[in-house]
Amino acid sequence: MDLVPALQEPLKKVLGPATAKVMAEHLGLHTVGDLLHHYPRRYEERGQLTHLADLPMDEHVTVVAQVADARLHTFASSKAPRGKGQRLEVTITDGSGRLQLVFFGNGVHKPHKELLPGTRAMFAGKVSVFNRRLQLAHPAYELLRGDTEGEETVESWAGALIPLYPATAKLESWKLAKAIQTVLPSAQEAVDPLPESLREGRGLVSLPEALLKIHRPHTKADIEDARARLKWDEAFVLQIALARRRHAETQLPAVPRKPGPDGLLTAFDDRLPFTLTDGQQKVSREIFDDLATDHPMHRLLQGEVGSGKTLVALRAMLAVVDSGGQAVMLAPTEVLAQQHHRSVVEMMGELAEGGMLGGAEHATKVVLLTGSMGAAARRHALLDLATGEAGIVIGTHALIEDKVQFHDLGLVVVDEQHRFGVEQRDALRGKGKQPPHLLVMTATPIPRTVAMTVFGDLETSVLDQLPAGRSPIASHVVPAADKPHFLARAWERVREEVSNGHQAYVVCPRIGDEDDDPKKGAKQSKQPPEGDADKRPPLAVLDVAEHLAKGPLQGLKVEVLHGRMQPDDKDAVMRRFAAGETDVLVATTVIEVGVNVPNATAMVIMDADRFGVSQLHQLRGRVGRGSAPGLCLLVSEMPEASAARQRLNAVASTRDGFELSRIDLEQRREGDVLGQAQSGARTSLRVLAVIEDEEIIAEARQEAAAVVAADPELTGLPGLRTALEALLDEEREQYLEKG
Repeated sequence: MDLVPALQEPLKKVLGPATAKVMAEHLGLHTVGDLLHHYPRRYEERGQLTHLADLPMDEHVTVVAQVADARLHTFASSKAPRGKGQRLEVTITDGSGRLQLVFFGNGVHKPHKELLPGTRAMFAGKVSVFNRRLQLAHPAYELLRGDTEGEETVESWAGALIPLYPATAKLESWKLAKAIQTVLPSAQEAVDPLPESLREGRGLVSLPEALLKIHRPHTKADIEDARARLKWDEAFVLQIALARRRHAETQLPAVPRKPGPDGLLTAFDDRLPFTLTDGQQKVSREIFDDLATDHPMHRLLQGEVGSGKTLVALRAMLAVVDSGGQAVMLAPTEVLAQQHHRSVVEMMGELAEGGMLGGAEHATKVVLLTGSMGAAARRHALLDLATGEAGIVIGTHALIEDKVQFHDLGLVVVDEQHRFGVEQRDALRGKGKQPPHLLVMTATPIPRTVAMTVFGDLETSVLDQLPAGRSPIASHVVPAADKPHFLARAWERVREEVSNGHQAYVVCPRIGDEDDDPKKGAKQSKQPPEGDADKRPPLAVLDVAEHLAKGPLQGLKVEVLHGRMQPDDKDAVMRRFAAGETDVLVATTVIEVGVNVPNATAMVIMDADRFGVSQLHQLRGRVGRGSAPGLCLLVSEMPEASAARQRLNAVASTRDGFELSRIDLEQRREGDVLGQAQSGARTSLRVLAVIEDEEIIAEARQEAAAVVAADPELTGLPGLRTALEALLDEEREQYLEKG
């Protein structure tokens, strides 16, 4: 039979081209199967009303409510100078809260006739604030009547569950519901990916039944059954992909790397002026055990900002050099590569002077390689890599270029891996004679379940102890619009820190030299627009630095640092700041990772609502690195009730990076968990909540490992193979492979 399987039927054939186009463009739905897997976000009972007090600002919502009253006003305007302008104000209620709807102009006639007091309907629109009250302007609506004769019994009417779908302004929830009812019969042909034994063992309903129950539930128990089943699908298929990845990795050969008894590592440990924390010792043991095996290490090292990850990574690199190999550390920016190079050379002392006069007996060479180096220095560095003279190489993605050859690459350490593209990591791994060992470091704490999903192909080590001598950081939100005197006080606090002999950072979301192209400036913003503060472009380094130097911080030495400066200039600015010659550094997020100036105690983040939660936590980790306490001020013009302010309050209220990453994840609705931004594919997680479903993910991981161990090619499970191919088209599979 050459017919297209029912679930792969294009929507334009089934629903017509106009509807299909909107679904494809706005919701990424192309086939009948895509639409069947577009699940309701929640359900309303016909007899119940939506709780209006909980509506999120600036989001597109669908609510079920009752009309309390409707008033038609006439007014004069430029378009209707004789007082003929019309505005219909409808107040809807859920019994406790109220919400205003407004309609203007010719759009008032239909709702004026239909939205009579007592009418129930579904309303869809964007929540905004007008005169300090929530409102929906020009919402779409669908009246909730009984059946067509209007004689429906009260019970069946009140009990019916109305699915509310993730919708867009172009396609309301009830139109999606109608489209789904059209294709629902095809659900019978859905191929079940779960092995039968697993499904029966866990008491899960079949896939066709789950699809029917999620879109057309009769009871709340139906919804529970369907969700339990669909969560398992998502968790299990994803874990199968990762288990196959791990299985393939164990088949690769690698050179075991064991440090010699009295080599470079021992000499380095002997010269450390402090003892390692228990956490550092434990993680180092895990890494050394991995390095000693004959297939490539794949380890993720998570550590809070300042927990000493670099030291742990350096000891791993020294172990590899001890065994005759080379180790490379890849940093996301030149500023960070230079900083790592400086701190590694400082920590190693004469052990980093291999081949030089005065170098120690076991010394090796530590080489820096970045894109902006001069030709002669670069040639020299490349030669040291190719001959094996350089045991340790630190650099940016310049290390990935074709010209770069290693003598014997044994270990790749990737710092802040989420900033590296997939291909980049792969290209570097291809430079070893055999696959090198891989250590990925991140200071962005990742909840355990996310680590099991996103980094499921990596073993995880966590450094959660801070070394002794770290100081507390106090964080506060500065509401610049509501309380301008708070901002003035913030600058006074910066002056106080400087007068006590300390230094400060001021962080802005934009550089400010792209002002000739306002669109470009707007793109710099990380966060979605919310409210009035977005009417102006994000604050820029160059403008803020000038304003501070002439105004609130007059008389202090203020310098700027941003990504478009020449590398030598950047380095010179960082050196002056590190040496204490600059009082205040106004910078973009180039200082986000790895920058270490213990004398910097204060940080003011302008337009803090433009940054993500984890990013704010990273930035804050740049202060309080010495013995004096740190201060972080989050400046925002967002109104108190906005989601952006709640995000900032969360950051101010806790120093626990794992707790913040949880909040961050909940706020981003975990769609981004698989990095869809990098993989270009839509999120595969629709019902699985990474935070709440920890148990399912852990169990799915075990089940998947067992299935793959018994049948790596999944030959006996055609349904599962199909689901796997659908989830991980080639691009995604590669994306997962590289983390």
